[in-house]
Amino acid sequence: MAHDLRDLSPAYVEFWRERHICTLTTSRPDGSPHLVPVGVTFDHETGIARVITNKGSRKIANILAAGPDGARVAVCQIGERRWATLEGVAVVRTEAEAVADAVARYAERYGRTPAPNPDRVLVEITVTKALGLV
Repeated sequence: MAHDLRDLSPAYVEFWRERHICTLTTSRPDGSPHLVPVGVTFDHETGIARVITNKGSRKIANILAAGPDGARVAVCQIGERRWATLEGVAVVRTEAEAVADAVARYAERYGRTPAPNPDRVLVEITVTKALGLV
């Protein structure tokens, strides 16, 4: 079921605030899907989803391989009989301020602050489609 990004229901927004492990799907250079568990935060007001990760990860390599315009990706979460997927275009951000903001958002959603990591980067997803049954 598609949702209007400009008018997401309170239940949909709240579902993205609850603590759930998510998945991020990127495409490898050969076109095959690469799906990994991640933590995701979603700012419904700006339409930005964020994933923090290590700069040497396969998901980062996949996003960078797509070029400067970014890569089409999807993040998904499941909770009992509810699910939600956000699709969009991902870019890699390395600016300290952007990464710190993403870490703070992660800490708020998941209830713990990740250990310091000098190789941490941000996957910033400009969401273009919201799907789900919430």
